[in-house]
Amino acid sequence: MSTQTTTDSLKGHKTNWWSGGKSPFNLEYGKVMMWYFLMSDAFTFGAFLISYGSIRFSQNFWPDPNVVFNAFPGAGHADLPLAFVSVMTFILIISSVTMVLAVHAGHNHDKKGVIKWLMWTIVGGLAFLSCQAWEWHHLITGEHVVFANGKLEAIGQTMGGNPWGQLVHDNALLTNALNATPHDALVKIVHSHDHSHSLEELAKMTDTQLRGMVNVTDMHIREKGPIAFGGYFYGITGFHGFHVFSGVVINIIMLLMTQKDVFEKRGHYLMIEKAGLYWHFVDLVWVFVFLCFYLI
Repeated sequence: MSTQTTTDSLKGHKTNWWSGGKSPFNLEYGKVMMWYFLMSDAFTFGAFLISYGSIRFSQNFWPDPNVVFNAFPGAGHADLPLAFVSVMTFILIISSVTMVLAVHAGHNHDKKGVIKWLMWTIVGGLAFLSCQAWEWHHLITGEHVVFANGKLEAIGQTMGGNPWGQLVHDNALLTNALNATPHDALVKIVHSHDHSHSLEELAKMTDTQLRGMVNVTDMHIREKGPIAFGGYFYGITGFHGFHVFSGVVINIIMLLMTQKDVFEKRGHYLMIEKAGLYWHFVDLVWVFVFLCFYLI
């Protein structure tokens, strides 16, 4: 082989290692490149989740997902662990089914079917993003009473604060902390569990009146939890949400191209299949995100 190559090069000929015909992968070029992209993206998600796991299991305490994710829109203060994220997961799985149907319709050159199922896939993606927006808003703005630095505070789940630490069972310690809590914090604490008064009304009350409205024994007050939880949760779920948003944009573009008969003129719907590969990848990644943050 090397002798032949050398002889060809001396003669000025260029060796053609592949003379064409069937692709070595038996796949269309664009689809191969999509698989390469998805593989590199999987490495990125894998690195994030491995980093999250290493930090989580190096801590002595980590927030319980049954406590953190127990809210449901319109259910008030009902304790419904993981109910809302189960709805989110169901929506994403159904959108994956509609994407399969869109790809199948494309294989059959069924333009109306492609349009119909792409529209439902887009609706599913937007519904998932809306649910994630509600979850983030609830976690960030929902204030919980915590014991910190000898005082009580009302904080939400943010990048710099985590209200899901260990429960404090020492009522005497909590009573002393309540007495040391400043007026502004007392207003927020009372308002966090008593919405019969507005913040303006509570702000006009004295500290004695506000403390009389707080029963530390019934509030299940916790210490502050590990700060890393917020950074990893918002970072990884936000990164996944960006992928869902990108998938929705791609599917909208595919929908417009289908309506304008772009694929009919080409004679194939391979672009729909490539978009489907991306959408299924986004759904698959959510399974691992769901497992790491919501179940374990």
